[in-house]
Amino acid sequence: MRPSFPRALAPACVALTLITTACSTPEEVDPSPENDDRSTDASAEPFEPVLAPQLLADMDLDDKIGQLLVLTAQGTTAADNAAQIEAHRPGGIIYFDANLNDAEQIAEMSAGVQDLAAEQGQGVPLFVSIDQEQGRVVRMPVGTLFPDAMAVGATGDTELAALRAATTADELTAVGINMNYAPDADVNTDPDNPVIGIRSFGSDPERVSEMVLAEAAAYAEHGVAPVIKHFPGHGDTDVDSHSGLPVIDLPRDRWEAEHLPPFRDAVEAGVDAVMTAHVLMPQLDTGEDPDPATLSPAIIDGILRDELGYDGVVTTDALNMDGVRQRHGDGEIAVRVVEAGVDQLLMPPDPGAAVSAIREAVESGRLTEERIDQSVLRILTLKEKRGILEAESADPAEAEQALEDPEHAEAAQRVADASVTLVQNVGDLLPLAEGTRVRVQGVGADRIAPALADRGLEVVDSGEEVLVVGTDGARGSQEQQGQVSAGEAAGTPVVVVAQGGPYDLEAFPEVEAFIALYSSVEVSRVAAAKAITGELDPSGTLPVDIPGAGVSSGTGLSY
Repeated sequence: MRPSFPRALAPACVALTLITTACSTPEEVDPSPENDDRSTDASAEPFEPVLAPQLLADMDLDDKIGQLLVLTAQGTTAADNAAQIEAHRPGGIIYFDANLNDAEQIAEMSAGVQDLAAEQGQGVPLFVSIDQEQGRVVRMPVGTLFPDAMAVGATGDTELAALRAATTADELTAVGINMNYAPDADVNTDPDNPVIGIRSFGSDPERVSEMVLAEAAAYAEHGVAPVIKHFPGHGDTDVDSHSGLPVIDLPRDRWEAEHLPPFRDAVEAGVDAVMTAHVLMPQLDTGEDPDPATLSPAIIDGILRDELGYDGVVTTDALNMDGVRQRHGDGEIAVRVVEAGVDQLLMPPDPGAAVSAIREAVESGRLTEERIDQSVLRILTLKEKRGILEAESADPAEAEQALEDPEHAEAAQRVADASVTLVQNVGDLLPLAEGTRVRVQGVGADRIAPALADRGLEVVDSGEEVLVVGTDGARGSQEQQGQVSAGEAAGTPVVVVAQGGPYDLEAFPEVEAFIALYSSVEVSRVAAAKAITGELDPSGTLPVDIPGAGVSSGTGLSY
């Protein structure tokens, strides 16, 4: 493996300065109840940077502004990114599906962009970042697919949460990715939430908090900086901030009780980074004309920084989303982000406009260079803390082997098996006896049917004794509802396998058997077949209420 940045960091190895990160004392929000030993790091001691302060001291203003930017990766090679790295000297880039092909290509690209960064300005290594939450939100076309967060919440097992994150982190580091925008700390209290849903660990803030801390710790321990999201909470909305501006008009005391705890506990544990939400919360920002949280000094500087005492890296959600672009131009948004107390600008749609606006704001006195320095020091400190400043490049020759470790697939199946939740089982319909004739329809039928056949059931096209219907979003799908009602009308017992939110039960609350998987990944469908045939005894419990069916969180049947 080749060292990435020896020349760039040589000046930082002399005249080293030690500083200690400190948190301000909270003024209104209690930063944490009497907490246990939960931590996102092996040690709760403050990290004392050595290289970061010296790097900052040697930077000019353009270097500093560049560190604030996390740009969208271009193409599938390092060469495709040379122009933007040279022009803006960014602090990071973010990968999407279109940038990624296979393990060798991803590792080669990661090594190449780091080499390019080493040649610019002070040669500071990049955060090479990704949205690899697992389940529904993944960008990697290779590697292990785990179930969604709500499935992990259904297990109630923080060790499984840590296993999911640690395995994911090992695969990311193998291809040169050192920052993941995960885990999701939102508490999903709205069944109609179009953007969070099964990305959340559940509706109980305490359970969400436990899972978030377990995953954040595992990511950090395995070399990937975790970014919890989306502060101050995106779980109580029926609007997607990618396409609109959600307004969450919760009273502050209710927000503190229902949505703050995972973020508060993560701050107390020293989490690496926090992502903001493009949501309008008029009872948290009570100004006459409040902006979304991402641009709100009252919410970021006021609550997250001052009251909760967070002095780590704060990043925006993607700045190309409609939820943040409705009122201001892209340059003005960049300045307001910094004014609000944020450090990183994720995916500014016009990086040149963002850089120019921030530079002009410094030159005019609207922003001070000292304010820019605060953010850059946080960013450099995190890079030093996670070993990024002195890391070696990813080795393309070894990447594929790391992503094909059979223990990783076993880990994913273990999580899926533990998540299966049997919500209804009228007349002990399940488990089905060997040889039972079943017809399989709906979402995932092409994967569930062979898994059932492998376990001794007879899969048929007609004359079935039991109908198995896969669903995902059944409350809004006439087709899925029709498949279930047709079975009921024929007097055939129906087993519903819900692969999205468990709220599908509201569409057919009288169905004989209802299994919640909270995920449509392969291991979850295999786990469903295991449960239907009795190969496993379901042990998951609902991490959310299903209000339209009168079923409470904590429900979970077994054989």
